[in-house]
Amino acid sequence: MAGKATVLVDGSRLSQLDQQLLKLERFLALISGLAVFGLMVLAVISVSGRNALNAPLPGYVDWIEQAMPLIAFLGISYVQRDGGHIRMDIVLSRLHGRGLWLFELISVVLILLLMLALVWGSWSHFDRSFDFGAPLWSRDSSIDIGIPLWPAKLLAPIAFSVLCLRLALQIWGYGRAFLLGLDAPVAVPLIQDAAAQAAAEAEQFEGQD
Repeated sequence: MAGKATVLVDGSRLSQLDQQLLKLERFLALISGLAVFGLMVLAVISVSGRNALNAPLPGYVDWIEQAMPLIAFLGISYVQRDGGHIRMDIVLSRLHGRGLWLFELISVVLILLLMLALVWGSWSHFDRSFDFGAPLWSRDSSIDIGIPLWPAKLLAPIAFSVLCLRLALQIWGYGRAFLLGLDAPVAVPLIQDAAAQAAAEAEQFEGQD
């Protein structure tokens, strides 16, 4: 599991790029959240129509399928930035200094290689669906109401590309920490232990008094 993480900021070029990318990641995460809210609204409309008028929302399942990439993919880079994905905390808690940064560096490099392959594969999947000469530029559509599928398929390579940018910045951050022997590098998630989490939460509550 992943514990609570913090990302340090300073005036370095790496930190500035981290902050710029964070703006995009937050925007994409907001869209993902709005997609969840939109599905809730559609569910209410569909159930209300079925119960009141015996007429559920046409193509409700099609709209759910279209929204799934919004929910599943657009927030992954934001979560990666904050160290929210599943991590091997039992192993990481036993590492310190350059050993920790080397482990993190190797992990992120492997993730980046996988994501680059997924960008290529998902783009090919989108390319097979998109056609300027076809109606609505689409070679395929949903079964029920015929929604073009290429917009949903395009979201995967876009979200994965943003994640690749985040991973590249983290490689820079972990590599810099390893070479310089830094204790607290910027632009990478630093996992807090239980004591640090408690202190941070106490400080947050004190600020609300």
